[in-house]
Amino acid sequence: MTPDPEQRPTPRTILVVTHTGRANAVDVARKAVHRLRASDLRVRLLADEAPDLGVGHPPLDPDVEVVPAGPEAADGCELVMVLGGDGTLLRGAELVRESGTPLLGVNLGHVGFLAEAEHEDLDVTVDNVVACAYDVEERLTVDVAVSHDGELVSEMWALNEASVEKAARERMLEVVVEVDGRPLSRWGCDGVVCATPTGSTAYAFSAGGPVVWPEVEALLLVPISAHALFARAMVVSPRSVLAVEVLAHTAGVGVLWCDGRRSVELPPGARIEVRRGATPVRLARLHRAPFTDRLVAKFDLPIHGWRGVAERRRSGIAGPGRGGARA
Repeated sequence: MTPDPEQRPTPRTILVVTHTGRANAVDVARKAVHRLRASDLRVRLLADEAPDLGVGHPPLDPDVEVVPAGPEAADGCELVMVLGGDGTLLRGAELVRESGTPLLGVNLGHVGFLAEAEHEDLDVTVDNVVACAYDVEERLTVDVAVSHDGELVSEMWALNEASVEKAARERMLEVVVEVDGRPLSRWGCDGVVCATPTGSTAYAFSAGGPVVWPEVEALLLVPISAHALFARAMVVSPRSVLAVEVLAHTAGVGVLWCDGRRSVELPPGARIEVRRGATPVRLARLHRAPFTDRLVAKFDLPIHGWRGVAERRRSGIAGPGRGGARA
């Protein structure tokens, strides 16, 4: 979905979120702020990041605003530009979830799967923002409820995954997993990951789960080092409700992590329910390249020898699914 120019906030304001713990991120952020301001866009910075970017409080530039980090930080902004790795973008997602402001990630980390641009392309990225030359897509999230003895203990959410994990290294977690109100299996394991398609390339992938294309609406259930014959990753309907119950006799406690950022302790007998989130996260996209190309680039996958449809046709070989054969 391309933003409607008539619906853009006036004045146009961009919130810049930065991993200020990295010197290169600070340098890139300063350049981004300078270029945005040179293009007559207003800039908003977080109060705990502004000093590292050389901006005082109040700032000398009246078109640079400094606000506290919180759920209202992105209110009235057209876009949030996130400079860092996936962890920084997940932090940005916390800021924009209620406002629905799109996130645009500029990768300064390692893989940076959620990012849309690399820092080497900052000038082009800013030019696209100035020209409003980007599309916005919605990513499925999950809502998570934790209860104990029938009482609601905590409610959380995640863009990537909700993971139930053992708290002590030397002990397994004893759990029963349920799908849509029916028991599926009992596992002694290190944990269970309940992921979104966006999170399929994150923790769930490391745990042996499948890669799911982001436009596929589904939920993933991935056991971590489960001691069981049936302990495969599963993909279920986006309308399904996943539940993980920590057995009452489990020694010690577990912990629930949402996106590796928000956590709550899980005592024996705790029940964790995961369902499709009511509020998606919106990501800004500059490129319409297929997700396959993103996988190849981010994971540096070997594709040498691929001839492509055009080359196969020139050689007299029909493309897949066309029923042809070599002439």
